[in-house]
Amino acid sequence: FAFVNENGKESLNFQISVAIYMLASSVLICLAGLGFIIMGAIAIAALVFVIIAAIEANKGNTYRYPLTIRLIS
Repeated sequence: FAFVNENGKESLNFQISVAIYMLASSVLICLAGLGFIIMGAIAIAALVFVIIAAIEANKGNTYRYPLTIRLIS
């Protein structure tokens, strides 16, 4: 259960971070219009990182997401 717990916390932290980044980019949409590009990049990066994490978890490895705010430890 420790492996699942560790990967679950890491994934939850990553999803919370993505939500924060999306919120920040939505503010940039209102201010400068630049947020559309940033929001698209965040969405693509999040999808890629989730796929990489799934592959690593299937191998039995713990994957540490990049650019993650670790709120839950």
